[in-house]
Amino acid sequence: MSFPTQPDELTTAWLSATLKRDVRDFRVEAFGEGAGIIGQVTRLHLTSDEGPQTIIAKFASPSPENRAVAATYSMYQREVEFYNNIAPHIDLRVPHCFHAEIDIPSQSFVILMEDIQGMQIGDQVAGCTPAEAELVVTRIARLHASAWETDLPLVSHNNPAQRDGMMGGFAVGWPVVCEQFAEFIPANGAYLGEAIPAAVPRLLEEMCTPPVSICHADVRLDNIFFAPDEIALVDWQSVCTSAPEQDLAYFVTQSLSADVRRGRDWVALYHDTLMQQGISNYSLDQCRQRYRVSALYLACYSTIISGTLDLANERGKALGRTLFGNAMTALVDLDAFSLLDQT
Repeated sequence: MSFPTQPDELTTAWLSATLKRDVRDFRVEAFGEGAGIIGQVTRLHLTSDEGPQTIIAKFASPSPENRAVAATYSMYQREVEFYNNIAPHIDLRVPHCFHAEIDIPSQSFVILMEDIQGMQIGDQVAGCTPAEAELVVTRIARLHASAWETDLPLVSHNNPAQRDGMMGGFAVGWPVVCEQFAEFIPANGAYLGEAIPAAVPRLLEEMCTPPVSICHADVRLDNIFFAPDEIALVDWQSVCTSAPEQDLAYFVTQSLSADVRRGRDWVALYHDTLMQQGISNYSLDQCRQRYRVSALYLACYSTIISGTLDLANERGKALGRTLFGNAMTALVDLDAFSLLDQT
């Protein structure tokens, strides 16, 4: 391999050649629990007379099971491709990438990127303020407008691995959430365990029918850095094309508390921003419909994540309760389960 595949393979010689500056020494700082589940994320403290003194180094997970998941969805390849070929073409703050490289057969990769300073990372359990939510909604609308009907090299979200993964994962997660978070399931909701996965192929088809745009596909507070008037979005392992409302629905229905979500018409704000960015022939009604479809589909995400987290861990249990509770409450408010009645 021509590049380091794990933190202990890093050398000053490789870092100096790759960063194009003299790195005399470095120290690897591992991130805490919950960081880098599919990938391994570290911070490098560099001894150098130029350039930033800390950077982020990301590698493949040391877990064979996690690497297999990443390979199934081409997650490592997507993120390397994003930083090398896509990031320069979008209107959104993302970490500056110094180097990204992958060996596809082995699923080994390395990404060296900016260690974002002066911004505060979000917390999906704690939630966010209405002002922070407005910042996210308007910025992702600008992102989508900048790659509307894009010809960038991105995979469609409607692909066999995604479809089968959502259907199978939901079946695994549903019994767990029924036991752990039963209070959030509607009183007449027993049928959802079969109805939602059965609807996945149709929902994906609707979401990925043009017009589509770039979709981060993991817009949640844990992946968002905040400044007073800007955000930065990290973790691009799931980047794809889809209905842009997929990002909007994921953020609004699973990261916002019910009070914040109900406090404003976020879909209207999002649509207004799209129009201000020059998108035309796209009605608010169409935007609302695709938002509902996306929100219903994303019940798979909340069920799979909440049903597979380490619920013995306090952070895991709190996150599962937050995102599953937020999602179910939002779907009831949207009357989204009525979409399951369509043939």
